[in-house]
Formats: sequence, C-alpha cells, structure tokens
Amino acid sequence: MGVIVIILLAAAYGAAAGLLLPRAAYRLSVAPGEPWRARCPEGHPVARWLGPARCHGALYGASGPRVAAACALVCGALAAAGGARPEAAAYVGLAPVLVLLGLVDLAVHRLPDVLTLPLAALAAALLGAAALAPGAAGSWRLALSGGAALGASYLLLYLINPAGIGFGDVKLALALGVALGWYGWGVWALGAFLGFLYGAVYGLGLVLKGRSGLKAAFPFGPFMAAGALTGVLLGGFGA
Repeated sequence: MGVIVIILLAAAYGAAAGLLLPRAAYRLSVAPGEPWRARCPEGHPVARWLGPARCHGALYGASGPRVAAACALVCGALAAAGGARPEAAAYVGLAPVLVLLGLVDLAVHRLPDVLTLPLAALAAALLGAAALAPGAAGSWRLALSGGAALGASYLLLYLINPAGIGFGDVKLALALGVALGWYGWGVWALGAFLGFLYGAVYGLGLVLKGRSGLKAAFPFGPFMAAGALTGVLLGGFGA
C-alpha cells in the first residue's frame, strides 16, 4: 500500500473519530469527585457517550468539525512519519484518545483516570503487538522502560511541587513515555523536553499578556502530548 494511501486512510480515521469526541469531552469535563455529566446545559438527558455535543441544534460542547480536523491532522502526520511500519497503526489508533484528553484538560484542568490509565496499558499492548510484526523500527523493551522512566520523573516532580504538576499528568506520562521510548532514549528525551518547553512558552506568553501571574495554573496535558507528538514524528521520520 502506498504511503499516500496510508496517510489518507489515517486522516479519514482521525476525522471520523474526531466527530465522535465532542460529547465524550463534554460528559467527562467535570470536577474531581463529581459524576460524569448526564444532561446538556438545558437539562435534557445525554444518553450516549459518542457523537456531536448538540441539543435541539444548539452546540453545547467542542466544535465537531474542528476536533475532526485536529484528529485528521495528527493521524495523517503520524501515518506520514510511520509509513507502512506496524507502529504507525498503534500511534494513529491512540491519537484520538490524546485529543480527547486534551479537550477535557483544557475545559476543567483535569485528566480523568478512566482515560489516562487505559491509554498507558493500550499503548504498551499495541506497541507490543507491533514489535512482533515484520518491519517494526522500534523496541518494545525501550518503550516499557520509557513509560516507567517518564512516569517516575513526573511523579518526582509532583512530590516536589504538587501545585505545578497534577497527578493526572503523572499518569499521562506513563503512556507518553511508552510512545516516546519506542524509538529510543534520544527521542524520549526530546519529546519530554519539548513538552516542558511548549508549556513554558505558553505560560510566559500568558504572563507577558498580563492574563496570569507566574504561579498561575494552566492545563499541562496538551503540552505534554504536543511534545510527545513532536518526538514521535521526528523519531518516525528518522527511522
């Protein structure tokens, strides 16, 4: 199968998955300890988890087309970097979950356990399967080591400064470390560093615009994911 076809299929998968995420993002965007949302802002019941966040034609959650475009872009880029290698299918398959986590974190500064912990297990399982297929360009052993190392690093940061790093970030780091470790410690270090760099640039921008102080909290999960995505893309193209 040609690389262009693979990219188009991955982008189509991302777009389809993205259209299903807004309702889940709305329902999961609650404060810790609160039950998942079961009703729209007008009080009508929301029975299902997947689909557009609309009620009587009115949008009450994230824009489906925008989320679909973001997912399509991410999945297409991962497919371009991975090509026909088996790990590309794993990365593309996991990408919409990361987008969903980003939506929830942006909304309520929270990364739900119901997404972060299964994501780590799924990343390890899918890359483990990829390691058994012909043509794989990474190492499952390094992927598992990367997950443990990044999770431990974030746990240490959380213990040192709980106000700066949330425990949800620690659990997300497990999955991102697995994804980064697949291509080796160089990619792992780059992706981990870029997550902090992206977050620092965003935080500095807020301060310079006068929209927050130096100690103001902001969702860090999207920047962790962006750093990991950059690292995986560079690792994939390098492989």
